[in-house]
Amino acid sequence: MSDSNQNRQQIIRIVFLLAGAFLLLRAADLQLLDDTYHNKSTAIAVGKYTLYPSRGLIYDRNGKLLTNNNPVYDVMVTYNQVDAGMDSLKLADILGLKMPDFRKRLNKDFRNYRYSKSKPFVFVSTVSAQTAALLQESLYEFPGFFVQTRNVRGYPHRNAAHVLGYIREVTPKEVKELDYRPGDYIGGSGLELEYEKELRGVQGSRFVLKDNLGREVSPYKDGENDTLAVSGKDLISSIDIELQKYGEELMQNKTGSIVAIEPATGEILAMISAPTYNPNLMTINRERGKFYNALLVDSLKPLFNRAVMAKYPPGSIFKSVIGLIGIQLGVVNPYVGMSCPGYYSYNSVRVGCRNHPYPADMGVALKYSCNAYFIDAFRDIVEIESFYKPHIGLDTFDHYLYRFGLGNPLGIDFPQEQKGNVPTSEYYDKIYPRDKGSWKSPTIMSVGIGQGEMEMTGMQMANLAATIANRGHYYVPHLAKKFVDDDFLIDEKYRTPVRVGVEPINFVTVVDGMESVVASGTGRRGQVPEVRTAGKTGTVQNPHGEDHSTFIAFAPVDNPKIAISVYVENSGGGSRYAAPIAGLMMEKYLKGQISDSKKIVDKTMKETDLNGG
Repeated sequence: MSDSNQNRQQIIRIVFLLAGAFLLLRAADLQLLDDTYHNKSTAIAVGKYTLYPSRGLIYDRNGKLLTNNNPVYDVMVTYNQVDAGMDSLKLADILGLKMPDFRKRLNKDFRNYRYSKSKPFVFVSTVSAQTAALLQESLYEFPGFFVQTRNVRGYPHRNAAHVLGYIREVTPKEVKELDYRPGDYIGGSGLELEYEKELRGVQGSRFVLKDNLGREVSPYKDGENDTLAVSGKDLISSIDIELQKYGEELMQNKTGSIVAIEPATGEILAMISAPTYNPNLMTINRERGKFYNALLVDSLKPLFNRAVMAKYPPGSIFKSVIGLIGIQLGVVNPYVGMSCPGYYSYNSVRVGCRNHPYPADMGVALKYSCNAYFIDAFRDIVEIESFYKPHIGLDTFDHYLYRFGLGNPLGIDFPQEQKGNVPTSEYYDKIYPRDKGSWKSPTIMSVGIGQGEMEMTGMQMANLAATIANRGHYYVPHLAKKFVDDDFLIDEKYRTPVRVGVEPINFVTVVDGMESVVASGTGRRGQVPEVRTAGKTGTVQNPHGEDHSTFIAFAPVDNPKIAISVYVENSGGGSRYAAPIAGLMMEKYLKGQISDSKKIVDKTMKETDLNGG
């Protein structure tokens, strides 16, 4: 063998000896000195924890907090990690559960897609901080169980329940169809529902290595797969919480609604539905179900939002619309009077009228709410072509009503808004088929005084007041001003004026008449001291009891800052309750307080109980 071959073999032996020595030293280091890989070798599972974001807060227009977030603790479990031999009695005792309930909570129907043996689900929700801390001390004894922290809503004020809404747990259908997991919370009504996407935030995740006892060993891959939760956006609403509070005080023990709008923007200043409830009753806790069921069976229906869902005959406030459309079409001269002998009659039908001076013009007719004048005006509109072609006139009339935002939802940024009702030619053709004698303007003359088939929501009534205040246009009412620290602008439709097709000049007589209603007519109790105010009362016939009281108004007349509608069920004429309540609301908003001259009215409205409670 040559010397070169012997040298090569020698080098190879030395390399193998050095490599072997290195491996022996490294093995000794790992086994005797460094326990990192020993620990990781015992980690038999990767656990994933959801990091729940803080839900976006909601503020009023002046920066006052309307919602907050309170921490709650849910006990979670992953079924296939549970040790059958663990001390279940101890765990049940910590959680305050009976064993049958414990087993029922653990043994879900895993054929249902809502639950999975390999994914965590809620075992017990909203346990106390003390229970969560006690469980944490013994958690190593209960593999598969862990405590999840998240936030639920709290409400600093006892007001605006219908406006804010509530959050609830997602349904199985929402888990299946939307980007939610079992046990997640979602907006259930109000602004919480309308702006769920912006308020909810984005969930994060934390991955950990767990040992065979379910204990955390270390972050998985040093946390490189972890993601942070992103908080939801904070919303500044248009609501003035002090005005909202005051309105709820005025409407306590009454049934109805108040809606107040800023005419120049369409921003909703207050939206009251009465009776209402404390929003904290609907926070997520162990007592929620009991409170919700109590509200659900309450005969006064406090969960029903009358401001946007109740559909009412508008009564005499509708006469302002009759006047405007009649003037625009040229069939009514606002400066010419109409005969009123104290009633209106056609054949055997007779509609009474209050004892008032001769309606020499439309302003006087509005001031005293003359039924005869506006039934005549309505018939003139329907008969614009001829007495025998009422379809043409009614279709023209309806065209304007739709432009006023009636007969369809206004499109506010709020769920469950109803459309009211505008009676059409097609409707009357079904009610009065031609083979039984066609309908004519006298058949439907009750619409001329806001009765019959005509229906409006409280929101539409307030929007009508805003439209008259603006002399012919409105902005779609809305509850969102902006999101904090965001370039978000409310939808363009809320920033674009909607013109109703009546020329501004044609509002002069109607506005003057509405101002005289408040100054010295049927709406005197709606006056705001030292502020020119325009309004219109309405008394709505109610076949089931006392008449309903309604009132629309705006102030100041020349530079309106607030437009309002008030509807009080079963309370008599519009001047009894709706007008004084509206006057107090406008004064509160415009002046910040109620003047001494109105203190007795304030006291009376607050103390009056129309619900018999």
